Amino acid sequence: DDEILWDYLDRLDDAGRMALLAHCVSLSVNALYQKPSPYGQISQRTVDRRLRQADRLAQATNLDLVETGWKPTVANYLGRVSKTRILEAVREGVGERAAELIGHLKKGDMAQEAERLLADSDWLPEPLRNSFDGNALAETDVVVDTVSDGDTLPDFLNGDDEEEEEEVAALPNAA
Repeated sequence: DDEILWDYLDRLDDAGRMALLAHCVSLSVNALYQKPSPYGQISQRTVDRRLRQADRLAQATNLDLVETGWKPTVANYLGRVSKTRILEAVREGVGERAAELIGHLKKGDMAQEAERLLADSDWLPEPLRNSFDGNALAETDVVVDTVSDGDTLPDFLNGDDEEEEEEVAALPNAA
């Protein structure tokens, strides 16, 4: 019923109206990168324009994904990128020592450990970093290594190298 809807909207305070507006706008924003189609379905120009508009909206609203509580997890990022990207994230977020600790792991275990290591950092993947504030790590920024010598991997993630070497040596045609 239109009258009930308009009565409800009239009774909203400013915060309620802004929350409703934010919700409506969020449904129309597409900040996802899509590979341009050679068949003309989506052009590079369209993708670039869409991302510029999303960046402008983020800037206008002072969007800060760190402040909203976004964290890199296996489900939302770490499980969807290569081992190289996982190591880059850990290196940027908590330092070289932490990346070295998990460098030997298989991807699933590496992603889990990276999630744990990055949990208390303010690290964001490059596409989620604001270009208009200090959240983006510049290439010249120094990252402090926050993993101390006392930090270790859980037991089940340590020492697997020896067992794997023994298994490989036992295989036929192993050098």
